[in-house]
Amino acid sequence: MSNSEQLDLRRGELVEVRSAEEILATLDKNGSLEDMPFMPEMLVFCGKQFSVRSRADSTCDTVSASGMRRMEGTVHLGLRCDGAAHGGCQAGCLLFWKETWLRRVSGEAQAPSNNGTSRNGAGTIGRDRAWLEARTIQSEPGDSEIRYRCQATELKNASQPLPWWKPGQYLHDIVVNKEPVIDVVRGFVCATVNKLTRRFLSHGFPNVAGTLKQTPVEELNLQPGEWVIVKSREEIVATLDNSGRNRGLMFDGEMLPFCGKRFRVLRRMEQMIEESTGRMLKPRGASVILENVFCTSRFRRVCPRAIYSYWREIWLRRVPVGENLPATGEAPCLNGNIEADHLVPGG
Repeated sequence: MSNSEQLDLRRGELVEVRSAEEILATLDKNGSLEDMPFMPEMLVFCGKQFSVRSRADSTCDTVSASGMRRMEGTVHLGLRCDGAAHGGCQAGCLLFWKETWLRRVSGEAQAPSNNGTSRNGAGTIGRDRAWLEARTIQSEPGDSEIRYRCQATELKNASQPLPWWKPGQYLHDIVVNKEPVIDVVRGFVCATVNKLTRRFLSHGFPNVAGTLKQTPVEELNLQPGEWVIVKSREEIVATLDNSGRNRGLMFDGEMLPFCGKRFRVLRRMEQMIEESTGRMLKPRGASVILENVFCTSRFRRVCPRAIYSYWREIWLRRVPVGENLPATGEAPCLNGNIEADHLVPGG
């Protein structure tokens, strides 16, 4: 029987993250609830109140690229992982919150139910941050390389397949999640077109690919807080090979809406956890993350993960100091778009 509580939360509802003691009591020996880890980085939010950003009913599989996945009783609160307990991973993934770990603020106050025994039948004595941190490592005995375990690496285990052709998901997005009808319809059309173009033309939609065999490098040494302009589609395509990559990093179709717009650099991307293996990888060549630039699923089925886009510096142009700077725009992309061949395992 599931240990998960279903609150049926909706976007905009105010919730409180339960105490660490209450949450730890819901976890199994691996520090997970229904295969979804509660990570040490999430402890700082215990006892605080947040609004529900979105339900996580559907989510993209960045572990094996199998397509969309179905998630039960899980929401996003707009909070991101800082990677502090995972070797300093800089992916900044949006955290998943099982509804069991939350309580409605509008409901009656509930006292912690933990009496020293977890819902999984194991004692909770000794469960603390150190206990959680010990569960972030999945390396096997004799493995010389550290392999991490996090919500992103375990996402496939914590979800079920969600085929594109099942109509219920689209109705659910409209009726339950209040997604704009036009966005849901576009997602269905794009998913259909994607299947057809991949089968018959060997590329996805929209197709963003170049013709180069060896892709160029441009180093701007961009730093957090600097303003940049995303180059035009034509300029960026001129830097890509026929798979749409520059030195292994894909320029995804979801990044097209940001061409010609200005954004601030959030941080340089120097290391991230490879979701399929748990290894810490370091991109070869400079890339950055821009403020508020994440995947909005414009050309895919609705996915609320809001994964940051990774940008080669050759795709950007530094804004001259003193030039008028408007507010940042909105933005989209997948972080599972770097080939392992173009990444260096970190220590």
